[in-house]
Amino acid sequence: MNHLLYKIKRKKYLIWIVALFALSIYLLDYIDKNIRPTLVAIAEIRAKAVTTKTINDTIKSKIKRDINYNDLIFVKYNNEGRVTMMQANTILMNSIAAEVALEVQEQLKNMSGSKVSVPLNNAFDTQIIRLPSVKLRIIPQGSVSVDFATEFQESGINQTRHRIYLIVVTDIKMIIPLVSENLKITTNVPIAETIIVGDVPEQYISVPKEDIIHIIR
Repeated sequence: MNHLLYKIKRKKYLIWIVALFALSIYLLDYIDKNIRPTLVAIAEIRAKAVTTKTINDTIKSKIKRDINYNDLIFVKYNNEGRVTMMQANTILMNSIAAEVALEVQEQLKNMSGSKVSVPLNNAFDTQIIRLPSVKLRIIPQGSVSVDFATEFQESGINQTRHRIYLIVVTDIKMIIPLVSENLKITTNVPIAETIIVGDVPEQYISVPKEDIIHIIR
């Protein structure tokens, strides 16, 4: 009799183990297919936001005053006062790019030890219960490139706005529990602009290909 009871209890025990194992597999599969992609997407947004803010703050602190447009671009006029040529000051641009690249890299290194909270409520799409947050680590991958870009926009009658941007590109590693991904962050920061009266000249010369600012430290 005791032996029969022992067999029944053992059988129930095994059934419970199998049921718990099956439930665990189901939950892991559900999390992997439904929760993990959402959590990764939210973590990417947070990582990009934090990195972009660090880059913007670094550029603002490094370039403490507005850069004079005329220091970056030489504009030539004809006798009628029309713009005939625009030439980039590559020496100054390279100097600015080098300073910004080094400072951004330093600030990203300082940021690498910090952790950012990613709320699980957003991943599970629920506000009924309060879920804990997971910690997101952002680790710079050692490279920062800085380039310049220009943009022409119509601005009123017979006027064109010429805007100059700094483009900062960096690679980071995003780490959350059970997930690690590499991200490339591109940040465009306007640093100078002017209004050109009349047509934009065909002789506009930007940074030559051999002088493109692409700095890796």
